Amino acid sequence: MAGTTTDDRPSAAEGRQGRPLIVTEDVELLDDLLRLCAAAGARPEVHHGVPEGRGRWETAPLVLVGNDTARRLRGAARRRGVVLVGKDQDDSGVWQRAVEIGADHVLMLPDGEQWLVDRIADVAEGVGRPALTVGVVGGRGGAGASTLACALAVTSARQGTRTLLVDADPLGGGLDVLLGGESADGLRWPAFAASRGRVGGGALEESLPEVHALRVLSWDRGDAVAIPPQAVRAVLAAGRRRGGAVVVDLPRRVDESVAETLAQLDMGLLVVPAELRAVAAASRVASAFGMVLRDLRVAVRGPYAPGLDDHEVARLLGLPLAGEVPTEAGLSDGGRPPGGIPRGPLARFCEGFWERAAARGEAT
Repeated sequence: MAGTTTDDRPSAAEGRQGRPLIVTEDVELLDDLLRLCAAAGARPEVHHGVPEGRGRWETAPLVLVGNDTARRLRGAARRRGVVLVGKDQDDSGVWQRAVEIGADHVLMLPDGEQWLVDRIADVAEGVGRPALTVGVVGGRGGAGASTLACALAVTSARQGTRTLLVDADPLGGGLDVLLGGESADGLRWPAFAASRGRVGGGALEESLPEVHALRVLSWDRGDAVAIPPQAVRAVLAAGRRRGGAVVVDLPRRVDESVAETLAQLDMGLLVVPAELRAVAAASRVASAFGMVLRDLRVAVRGPYAPGLDDHEVARLLGLPLAGEVPTEAGLSDGGRPPGGIPRGPLARFCEGFWERAAARGEAT
């Protein structure tokens, strides 16, 4: 028996992203797979056998083969991305059938549902290279970490990079306020407090306020000051899957939620004013963050105390030097955000940082 079941024709955009292909005649299994596809935000194409004359077997980004049809697919062309799905945990012959059709994975429902939802969602989102993710933290209060985080994000967006700015400090006053976007429509952190498992990257991006050509995840003006670690993990992972750049403004403490954030960073910047008390305070922050964050660098901000320069501050902290963060006057004038003056000193610093970070990422 051969046949095709589709809800409607895929658009060109959906064709580019790719739709998973389901091959089964088992009605109950098909219902389960359609439910999981819906949970992952994917619209599959369903066949009862190998599609004929359309190349879908070869081109589909993911093929879910029901255990009931595996034997009839033994002559199909070998390809990557085939998952053999069944429901009988005691079926000892499933592995042999998986070898016969060249399946990458064997999955039994319901145990493997979450893994399969994640895999289908990757296909639906067209997942590529994850975003370059940078965290910024102050060595002491008032170091200018939030200003630098905003400037990095604004500069990245101005260069045409998909950019997400995340405010991970609930007591910092709100990065949306610093950017002049406190009244922009969109969700804030408390709306994601119940998030678990996987959050859709596209849905996350569309739900957030857009300010200065970037998306901002900040705090509302309510009383919530904590987000569960599972929600932080899910939301940041969704943001990273979209690619581009993610900049996170970090608090000067490490709790479970902050540790989840640090685990997803590619690099951290510790902003330190060039004065001895600030260096002493920053050494404690560096010690705490360095236990979780693999790559932590120091960004020094003047003016300099006698006997100090940027290299000396980096030496005292035992950290690589990311550079000297310049002072930029008039940040609040004319509604310009940090880094909003394209040829200003802060924007030039951020441009240089992104160039070096991109080159480092390509080399690793």
